[in-house]
Amino acid sequence: MGQDGAHSHGTESSHGRLAVALTLSAVILVAEVIGAIVTGSLALVIDAGHVLTDVGGLALALVASSLVRRPPTSKRTWGFGRAEVLSATAQAAVLLAVGLFVLVQGIQRLITPTPVASNQLLVFGIIALVGNVASLVVLSARRSANFNLRAAFLEVMNDALGSLAVIAASIVISLTGWTRADAVAALLIGALILPRSLILLRDTVDVLLESTPRGLDLNSVRKHLLEQPHVRAVHDLHATQIATGLPVLTAHVVVDDECFYDGHASAILDELQVCVAEHFSVAIEHSTFQLERAVHGAHERDTHQ
Repeated sequence: MGQDGAHSHGTESSHGRLAVALTLSAVILVAEVIGAIVTGSLALVIDAGHVLTDVGGLALALVASSLVRRPPTSKRTWGFGRAEVLSATAQAAVLLAVGLFVLVQGIQRLITPTPVASNQLLVFGIIALVGNVASLVVLSARRSANFNLRAAFLEVMNDALGSLAVIAASIVISLTGWTRADAVAALLIGALILPRSLILLRDTVDVLLESTPRGLDLNSVRKHLLEQPHVRAVHDLHATQIATGLPVLTAHVVVDDECFYDGHASAILDELQVCVAEHFSVAIEHSTFQLERAVHGAHERDTHQ
C-alpha cells in the first residue's frame, strides 16, 4: 500500500475511534444528567457540564477528521484547517464559563450545603467512570497519531478524573454525612477545567494572531540560515501556524550574485527548505523563500527583520 493509502487508512481509523468515544461520552452525559436530577448533586451537575463540553470537543474533532480529508481549493488554499482552531477557541470559551460557574456554585454549596442522595450518586459515578475507561481503551492505542486523538484522549482522561471525584464524594457523604464533600468534589472538577481551558484558549489565540509556532525560535532559524553557503542576509522572516501541525515559514534571502548566473540558486533553495524541515524541533514542510541579489533591497518599499 502506498503512502496515500496508508494515510487514508490512518485517518479512517482515527475517525472510527473518535465516533466510538463520542457515542460513549454522549451516553455518559445522559446518565449524569439523570443522576444529577435524582441525587441533587452539584458535583454530578458540574461533571455533566464538563462531559457536555467534551462531547462538543469530540464532535468537533470528528468533524475535523472528516474535513481534513477535503482537498484545498482555489478559494480555500489551506482547506478547512483553520476551522479546527475556530471551534477550539469557542470550546475554550465554553469551558471557561463552566469553570467560573463551578467556582460560584461550589463556594455557595460550601457555605450552605444541601442534601445529597449519596447511594444514587455512587451508582451514577461508577457508570460514568466505566464509560470513561471504555473510551480511554478505544483511544489509547492511537492517541499519539494526531492532534485530534491526543486532545480527545485528554478530554476523556479529565472526565474519568471527574468521575473519580464524584465517587469519592459519595463515599465520604455515605460514611460521614458531610454533604459539603459534594461541593469539594465540584471544586476539584473545576480545578481540572479552568487550567485546560486557559491553555487551550492561549494556544488557539496564538494561532489566530499568527504568532510564531510554540517551540520554534526564529533567532535560531535566522542564525542557521545565515550559516548556509552563499547566504549573505535574511530579512522579512515570518513563521505562523495555519492549524495544528501545519506551521509555515516565509523569508527573503540575499545570496551571492553569481548564484543567479551559474545555476546554483536552485540548489540553495533546496538546501534552505531541507534546513527548516529537518533541523528544528518544529518541522516546517511548507516554506517559501524569495532569493534576492543584494541590490534588490533598493526596490522594496519596506523591509523588516
